[in-house]
Amino acid sequence: MSQVLNLVNQLTSDQKKFAAEVIGTFIVVFFATGSVVIDAKYGGLFGLPFIAFAPFVGVAIGVYLFGKVSMAHFNPAVTVGYLITRHISVRQLPIYLGAEIIGALLASIFVKYLIGNYASLGANFPNYDYSIPVIFAVELFATSMLMLVILTVVYTKGLRGFSGIAIGGIVGLDIFFFAFISGASMNPARSLAPALLSGFVADLWLYWSATFVGSSIVALSLRRKFVSR
Repeated sequence: MSQVLNLVNQLTSDQKKFAAEVIGTFIVVFFATGSVVIDAKYGGLFGLPFIAFAPFVGVAIGVYLFGKVSMAHFNPAVTVGYLITRHISVRQLPIYLGAEIIGALLASIFVKYLIGNYASLGANFPNYDYSIPVIFAVELFATSMLMLVILTVVYTKGLRGFSGIAIGGIVGLDIFFFAFISGASMNPARSLAPALLSGFVADLWLYWSATFVGSSIVALSLRRKFVSR
């Protein structure tokens, strides 16, 4: 254990952030997609409440473990929002994005071999009974709500206290209320990994557009609160 602690202490700040984002994103994506795969494996026994509750737990764990290390992004859309509010620099952007994608891919591989190849590994699917503008707007709104809660928590509490519950809670609520329309990803990495490994990539355009638009709108709206400090 002492050798592990010594190794951690020798890491640079960016290396610690990278490691935190890989592990944190792994946890979030494992809980988010794994819950879908488990529910499908057992014929829908657990249902939407379980699918919404699991990522709430995963996000809360990630925030409490790594909030002080990397600000607990675990999400490329959140990272872009933090870039806009200048919580991270342009130089750090590839560090975060790379870590998040790697963590998500590792999580989907883990889900595939630990739980099984059900439900396209938990890939997000929009409900095309609704129009594309409605689906896009719902995904944008869900991501906006997530970014709004994150920046509110950062501005008021600095990722302390009930921050993990608040951020995880909005993820769970968004999934519970909006997954039946847009899939409620809110996270491009969470959508990318299972889609790539299962081969269902046709809907990735939605999760790599609406999510970034949603987080960017909120970050631009609140940017002055952070940049002026």
